[in-house]
Amino acid sequence: MYDSYYHFTAKPFQLSPDPKFFYGSKGHKRAMAYLEYGLSLGEGFIVITGDVGAGKTTLVRNLFKQMEEENIIAAQLVSTQLDADDTLRSVAASLGLEHEGISKSALLKNLQDFLTAASRQNKRVLLVVDEAQNLTPRAVEELRMLSNFQNDDRSLIQTFLLGQPEFRGILQSVDMQQLRQRVIASYHLGPLDTDETRGYIEHRLNLVGWKGLPSFSDEAFQAIHRFTGGIPRRINTFCDRLMLFGYLEEKAHFGDEEISEVIEDLRHEVAHQESSQTLMSARTGVLPPPGMAEETVRLSQRVEQMERSVNRILPIVRKILFMVSEKQAGNEEMDQQPPIERAG
Repeated sequence: MYDSYYHFTAKPFQLSPDPKFFYGSKGHKRAMAYLEYGLSLGEGFIVITGDVGAGKTTLVRNLFKQMEEENIIAAQLVSTQLDADDTLRSVAASLGLEHEGISKSALLKNLQDFLTAASRQNKRVLLVVDEAQNLTPRAVEELRMLSNFQNDDRSLIQTFLLGQPEFRGILQSVDMQQLRQRVIASYHLGPLDTDETRGYIEHRLNLVGWKGLPSFSDEAFQAIHRFTGGIPRRINTFCDRLMLFGYLEEKAHFGDEEISEVIEDLRHEVAHQESSQTLMSARTGVLPPPGMAEETVRLSQRVEQMERSVNRILPIVRKILFMVSEKQAGNEEMDQQPPIERAG
């Protein structure tokens, strides 16, 4: 739809992570440097945290793209709401190993044999665990135990843990002491600032053949940053809707008015109703107390519903008041006339 209207070669703001669109903000470059540093060491754990939509998965996929020519076997564990044994089975499955209907000891032997064989072929195994904040302490312990598989004092597997901001707090718990000792680097991926938000949008547009149509005002970029909190996935969602709006309304330029109109539309949709606490956590990485964000969202929704109801009722109330005042004025005029005139 809008991609052909604006003569784009592809959709610039798709939600699915694509390393082709990787944008090297200051934070993303630093996070990538930590991942590359961890790879050079070939052991231990690297921890990357960030809000939902901050770009952690895109970061890893960009890393995988760079590793295509290297002797690295990379596997990714996405679903982490598992118990300890299922976590091991998921690791085995991600490496293409037998994992169903066998004992834990047999499962561990399969993993060790695979890791040893990879080492003999001068290959390294990298395990990327997404949504690490959902791991139970026992599951984390199982992952830590895998790092005990060694050959000539070198670990046979290396693990990257990607998680939401709360995972940093989880790592500080007593249960995580042994894991913390094996973390060789950690980094929190924060939101983009105003200039980076503009750079991110223009970067993605340029990759699909943008020639300046549509154009954006400086105020438009600033408003997009304020509304999205600088979170890449939110920027994608908003800009995708903005482009659709531009196509439907035949807009060649986006200014404050167009941005405000799209924001207003999105604020009436449940998926985009976010509390001030949620936006603040996007900017600072500090989460609100459990349940507070959800309660604030519900309160915000109720207030918005009341405002819309009041806005619908006000014109009716004004009309009734006008009719009442007109009638009252007519009655007062009649009262002031002499009795004979009133009798007519």
